[in-house]
Amino acid sequence: MKNPFTKILLCFGLAAGTQLTTVAQDIHFSQMFETPLLRNPALAGVFSGDVRLQSVYRTQWNSVTTPYQTVSINGEFKMPVGNSDDFLTVGGQILYDKAGTVSLTSTHILPALNYHKSLSDVRNTYLSFGFMGGWVQRRIDVSKMTTNNQFDGANYNPNLGTGEALTNPTYAYWDASVGMSFLTQISENEDDNFFVGFAYHHLNRPKKLTFYSETEVEMMPKMVASAGVRINVSESAFITIEADHSRQGPYNQTIAGTLYTWKLGDPDNLKYLFHIGSYVRWKDAVIPVAKLEFRPLSISASYDANISPLKAASSGRGGFEMSLTYQKYINNFYSSRDAVRCPKF
Repeated sequence: MKNPFTKILLCFGLAAGTQLTTVAQDIHFSQMFETPLLRNPALAGVFSGDVRLQSVYRTQWNSVTTPYQTVSINGEFKMPVGNSDDFLTVGGQILYDKAGTVSLTSTHILPALNYHKSLSDVRNTYLSFGFMGGWVQRRIDVSKMTTNNQFDGANYNPNLGTGEALTNPTYAYWDASVGMSFLTQISENEDDNFFVGFAYHHLNRPKKLTFYSETEVEMMPKMVASAGVRINVSESAFITIEADHSRQGPYNQTIAGTLYTWKLGDPDNLKYLFHIGSYVRWKDAVIPVAKLEFRPLSISASYDANISPLKAASSGRGGFEMSLTYQKYINNFYSSRDAVRCPKF
């Protein structure tokens, strides 16, 4: 671009537009299967094992502006309740997000609780009710802020004031989400499962979401519908199909995809699985995914190839994600390893 101010405005518009969407639709990851609590607190504990720890790192817009960086850490511990087939999962979600030139930073600390009620004495069929809530803080670095008030004619003058009445570069609020999910075994094979779920985020509608003292902004509630199916296609392979649709005020997002999985090694002591597939964020990105499990650990990587109208500015480059998961059964009387029925997907 010949005019440097045109490039500045384009970058600002891209960053601002992206941030508005992010604020409206919350933090999101392409590897939604590695952030179950962020989708729906009622998906906590829906896995093969007693304990699961997951971490996801995402970076995006490197080719256009200061890279956005997002980190998710979540943990779950599942335990039986009494002598029934019911289970209780306790866990939590920690999120860290840093976006844009002014380092708009968000930190979320959200404990979670989910109860799994067994509905059948014959097969794995569970209705789960989950709750997640906690503390959120947002802050910006005012020293990195520039506004049109600091342009003296055609030149930028950092000695001029920003003209913004920001009384506090930090604010915090309490947030809460609820959800339910239904999972059932769909064949004689206990590994063939189907689930649906619905979550309602920001149910307390936090207010005062602004750095300005004299204004008040209310968080729009977000609704997320999820579904997935896992089916064995042979003794050594299965497919997983999942989809999420979220709506928050006038904004909505749909992401769906498929993973094909090969079981590697001894089928009686399965330790290695290789997954490959692709997801699509509707009208935004195509997302190839690869994942390797070497139990109890797994690692996965994905890349967002941008197909939205922003692809002209981003050259089609979107976001890179990498995740690490630790998932296993534990050897004590709480373990679900030998349970006849337990919620897993």
